[in-house]
Amino acid sequence: MKPVIALTKGRLEKQFLAYFESLDFDVEPLLDKGRKLRIETSEFSFFFAKGVDVTTYVENGIADLGVVGGDILIEHKPDVYDLFPLPFGHCRMALATKANYEWPNQKKRIASTFTNITNAYFKEKGESVDIIKLEGSVELAPILGLADAIVDIVETGTTLKENGLVIADEFLHFSARLIANRSTLKVKRQQLVPVIERFKKGVNEE
Repeated sequence: MKPVIALTKGRLEKQFLAYFESLDFDVEPLLDKGRKLRIETSEFSFFFAKGVDVTTYVENGIADLGVVGGDILIEHKPDVYDLFPLPFGHCRMALATKANYEWPNQKKRIASTFTNITNAYFKEKGESVDIIKLEGSVELAPILGLADAIVDIVETGTTLKENGLVIADEFLHFSARLIANRSTLKVKRQQLVPVIERFKKGVNEE
């Protein structure tokens, strides 16, 4: 059986394909996949999912390997083997609020998708805050008055600027990571190690 690789849909997917091609792998079947969620190449079986779901598929042995953002690993702490960083998907976590915002004297309200990371960040600062979990478009929270600020992942900062938000602090820099199922890595070692080494070679050449 071919190695099964789970890929994070969207931005990481596109960056992965460019990296994958640079390693002289066959990417042709992946370029015009349309809405297909599973693709076979000459060497691999790929499927595409949201980042947090990629870790679930890898953790449960549906995928042998996965490509996921480092933020997902820190936020959700899946039981997978975190092999090494990949040379793309660079971003950071940021605390952002409205420009010239006057912080309230009472307990701050912070909106975020990354509630565990947010909690750890403020705990380290010795601050107690109310954390509001949102699943998307967290930039709206300060604009509409739901929260004083947000903690979110930032790549270029363009979305924040376009919505009138400024970065108050940056922390936790990330990149994409190659992950593996713990038991599969042992059972399919002969099959997977050459693939992993090829990925690692590309990292070392960056």
